[in-house]
Amino acid sequence: MYKTLQPVLEKELNAIREAGLFKKERIITTPQGADIQTNDGKTVVNFCANNYLGLSSHPRVIAAAKNAIDTHGFGMSSERII
Repeated sequence: MYKTLQPVLEKELNAIREAGLFKKERIITTPQGADIQTNDGKTVVNFCANNYLGLSSHPRVIAAAKNAIDTHGFGMSSERII
């Protein structure tokens, strides 16, 4: 089935690229904060995260997360409603 669909998808992707609408994903190489670095060496303003205060890499937040994992485990065993 994919052999039939593949040319259709490639044609659509090429049309998107030609229209200048294709978005290439950047690889972030630093902890997320207001300013981040990407794999091309550029420093950019990070508008795509909820970490605008930089708390996800704050040492106290990391320590609290580690403590929570040690005391409560990681992940949900099932849906909360069950």
